[in-house]
Amino acid sequence: MSLLLDPWAQHHRSRPLHRVNPLALMAAVLPALVALVLVRDLATPLVFLLLATGLVAVCAHVARPHRVLVFVLPTAFVLLASLTLGLWSAPAEAATTPVLVRLGPWQYHLGTWLVGLATSLRLGALFAVALVPGVSATGPDVVRAAVQHLRVPYRVGYTAFAAFRFVPRFGHELATIRAAHRVRGMAGGRGPLAGVRRWAGYVVPLLAGALRHAERVALAMDARAFGAHPTRTERHTVPLRPSDAGFVAAAWAVTAAVLLWAPDLLGGLMPAVPGA
Repeated sequence: MSLLLDPWAQHHRSRPLHRVNPLALMAAVLPALVALVLVRDLATPLVFLLLATGLVAVCAHVARPHRVLVFVLPTAFVLLASLTLGLWSAPAEAATTPVLVRLGPWQYHLGTWLVGLATSLRLGALFAVALVPGVSATGPDVVRAAVQHLRVPYRVGYTAFAAFRFVPRFGHELATIRAAHRVRGMAGGRGPLAGVRRWAGYVVPLLAGALRHAERVALAMDARAFGAHPTRTERHTVPLRPSDAGFVAAAWAVTAAVLLWAPDLLGGLMPAVPGA
């Protein structure tokens, strides 16, 4: 019966990562995020990038519109940013490495690209690892878990909960306003200036709709005596199970193994980064 009444349990039982408590997901990736800020080699962030992307691909459900963001964007960012970030490196450190591109007196060395690749790999791995809880948990679940298990005051938590609800509401309001403008023939013509005029015409009705919605939410919260008592009962629970602790322990063990062995096992197969 709890699965029928609790939308969190019903929605999150399809894939393994969706069954993990959001707080456990964030605790599991925290050591990896800290380590990626500190490492300077190529092997460690590459392994974290591959592991995080594979974990999301196998153990989480990613909506079709978001698959490019999750699976393609980190790799594309690493490849493109490695070229541009290398331009900011100190050229003296890479002067002895082979030249990749020569334009007159300007030279782009292999070591310069490796420095940019190391930085872009860290950033891409940070993004991929952060996507593990980002894809697997929702904002309302994080709020409920923080209120129930971290003892965050519900006045703070449910204020954030209401803010999450504003985002889809704004999208619905914007779609309604745009449809109303098209029905009334207020398209505004073509070209960039017409687009600016159209968007300027959305601002006032969107702001008015947001104020009306905020007033309704405030009245509903007052009617339910929000803030009158130090605690409130929870309609939906986000359980913290022993399996969540096991997931955190396994993630920390994998993080430690990558930090200890990835540079040694893959370091000989990958070039050294100048200055690292």
